[in-house]
Amino acid sequence: MPQTDTPEKRETSQQRSAVEERSQTARKPGRAWRWIILLLMVGLGYWWFQHRPAEGTGDAKPGATKGPGGRGAGGSLVVPVVAGTVIQKDVPIYLEGLGTVQAQNTVTIRVRVDGQLTDIAFTEGQEVHAGDVLAKIDPAPYKALLAQAEAKKRQDEAQLGNARADLARYLEMVERKAAPQQQYDTQKSLVAQLEAAVGVDEAAIQGAKVQLDYTTIVSPIDGRIGLRLVDKGNIVHASDANGLLVITQLRPISVVFTLPEQNLREVRKQMAKGDLSVLAMDRDDGPPLAQGTVAVIDNQIDTTTGTIKLKATFPNEDQALWPGQFVDVRLLLSTHKAGIVVPAATIQRGPSGSFAFVISKGSRAGQGGGKGSHGNHPKEGLVQSAPAKGGAAHAGSGSDDLTVEVRPVKVAQIEDGEALIDEGLKPGERVVVEGQYRLQAHSRVKLAKNSETEAGDETP
Repeated sequence: MPQTDTPEKRETSQQRSAVEERSQTARKPGRAWRWIILLLMVGLGYWWFQHRPAEGTGDAKPGATKGPGGRGAGGSLVVPVVAGTVIQKDVPIYLEGLGTVQAQNTVTIRVRVDGQLTDIAFTEGQEVHAGDVLAKIDPAPYKALLAQAEAKKRQDEAQLGNARADLARYLEMVERKAAPQQQYDTQKSLVAQLEAAVGVDEAAIQGAKVQLDYTTIVSPIDGRIGLRLVDKGNIVHASDANGLLVITQLRPISVVFTLPEQNLREVRKQMAKGDLSVLAMDRDDGPPLAQGTVAVIDNQIDTTTGTIKLKATFPNEDQALWPGQFVDVRLLLSTHKAGIVVPAATIQRGPSGSFAFVISKGSRAGQGGGKGSHGNHPKEGLVQSAPAKGGAAHAGSGSDDLTVEVRPVKVAQIEDGEALIDEGLKPGERVVVEGQYRLQAHSRVKLAKNSETEAGDETP
């Protein structure tokens, strides 16, 4: 059936067209705002890229410089830094390892006779000396055994006296031919038997005395008592698995630690010259707990870890070391005479190794970046740029200023905030200690007031 164009349909179509037009009109401002925001973000990104601070050189290759327009590459931008002086002094060389504190002696006190524990003569944690009474066991049964042995001895001694008297009479009768020789020999044998019996009785008495002495338990060493393991009144036996208490010797005390096997030869070489000093350090990087000496090197290398065990002995008078404690061990191997030393913060690290920023006298302002004091870096074209935020300033025209060069260095060790340098620096040179993050080769610098920092007092 053909559709007819009625007034109602025309009105409905007009209403729909009006709604669509209003909807499109409402969406147009939203699209415009999105474009405005996008353009603002692009503009802010471009502004940040042009005005961003110079990147640090920690990850840059020593000696590398940025191209034209790079920050701090020369020109009139001056970066404030804190400087330090390369000094020369004797530096101790340490080997470090992880150690465990061990007591010189640890004794578990066990009873040696059976009986009832009648007395506890110690307190937990008490310091005792060798011979101090610790506990007592009921001695009555052992006193009875001693009395019985003594009585048996007296009985046998009486029989021995009678037998000796008979032997003297038989001897006289044999000499007068009044008794046979056999009777004399028999009596002589009886006397010998009784003498042996008296000897057995004497040994029995000594054994009974020993058993009686065992009822009083004494400390075999000087040390500290731990926790009590048996209470008063219990029946104890010599065969008990657990003892009454444990005594641990704390003075002196030992620390067992490990070092890589590569250090064994040098350690043995230095030990042949004399005792090697050892410091026991807290795991929290605090001050040394105690100082001792190396006592012994183990007779074999641990093949699973490639390490060698060493034992050091410490007086431990203040009991700073405790059995079972983990400590960091620093073995003083030798002393590096007249070593080159700088503050540890001077050392920077990059893909090619360690390096430092060395301060040297630069060229006149406005002439671009010159060579460093050693002439290791070529001149580069520089672009004048506005000072970056954070304290950079313009160098005064017509006056000498300071520049830095990137110097590769070989670090022997870093200890206590000081870096020992094998190669790369000379005594008296000035290096950058703080402010390296804005520097690169030939950057101009100025020294902050009171900025001179030394690794330590220079030795004459």
